[in-house]
Amino acid sequence: MEQTVLQRKVNYIAPKIKTETDAENSYRQIRVAAYCRVSTQMEEQLNSYEVQVKHYTDKINSEPKWSFAGIYADKGISGTSAKKRDEFMKMIRACKRHKIDMIITKSISRFSRNTLDCLKYIRILKELNVDVYFEEQGLHSKDAGAEFYITIYGSIAQSEAENISANVKWGKQQSAKEGKVSFSYNSFLGYKKGADGKPEIVEDEAKVVREIFDKYLEGESVRTIAKYLTANQIATPTGKEVWHYGTVKSILSNEKYKGDALINKTYVVDCISKRLKETTEKGLNTM
Repeated sequence: MEQTVLQRKVNYIAPKIKTETDAENSYRQIRVAAYCRVSTQMEEQLNSYEVQVKHYTDKINSEPKWSFAGIYADKGISGTSAKKRDEFMKMIRACKRHKIDMIITKSISRFSRNTLDCLKYIRILKELNVDVYFEEQGLHSKDAGAEFYITIYGSIAQSEAENISANVKWGKQQSAKEGKVSFSYNSFLGYKKGADGKPEIVEDEAKVVREIFDKYLEGESVRTIAKYLTANQIATPTGKEVWHYGTVKSILSNEKYKGDALINKTYVVDCISKRLKETTEKGLNTM
């Protein structure tokens, strides 16, 4: 007599949340930071630094699934070099410490005006699993094909920076042709800006300048003069107490003290690297 073996039927119901990691990710808030940058006074008037900071603070705090991870804002800094933007680099370091999950910024040009820099940091952040959202372009760096669009918009931003640099350079050349000379009065000992816009002698400071030249002509070294000025508690051109070799030397070699102004002593090779190079032939204006 044959026996019938009954097979037990088991129905497996898969859990909605597969693992503990998935469960954590489902309920974990996204840590969101914002990056702002204002590079010029005019731009600050149109879209102020303070307005941007408030906008992003309110935006992040208003999202239930977002956790505020800070505002990183560079004020009065060009976007052509990331290394010169302290807040930007601080944000990158926070990402490397896994303190940020997503960064919001107004546009690709706010994030960087240097195409290579832009791609470099986007790729670094992508490896750290940090998303960057560009509001103006409506683009997430994690989106498929995002790098292509970032390259295009980044190139446009860099081109705009190069055009601005060219316009500034042209403006300076035109001013030079008209005999206009710029003065850094804050560090120009012996002069202040007069009511007519031209240099005006500050007699108390002028005495110090004359004394420096007199002592040098009498044979005293630059270092000896610096020690003398420090010992006699005479303030430097920037108001400091200690005089250094370079400060005295810069006064002795400043042609403006004899009524001349040498312009275009150096020039910026390109607006991206900001590398300075000395001019072989310098323009000369008589004050």
